Amino acid sequence: MSIWLEQKDCTILKHGNLLLGFCQRDTPDTEGMITFFYPTREEVDTIYEKFKERSNEPPKENPRYQIYHSFAKDPEDRTLEFQHFMHLLKPI
Repeated sequence: MSIWLEQKDCTILKHGNLLLGFCQRDTPDTEGMITFFYPTREEVDTIYEKFKERSNEPPKENPRYQIYHSFAKDPEDRTLEFQHFMHLLKPI
């Protein structure tokens, strides 16, 4: 895999169209998270409306990672993240 994106404490690796992110945290995350990213903020808002009942808060900006995102839980209680990068990205 090669590095696709470096952030303050997260590195996203790429192999073909597969992206895997690894972040430094105080405690290990042993369950993982599934992240979907969208080209626009409006698409994040739309998906939030669709999963509003499974979300804990509306989408918001995260200046640390320059993203606009929200979280929800899937039917098996995995964390889902829906995000839009607020900066230019390298093509996948």
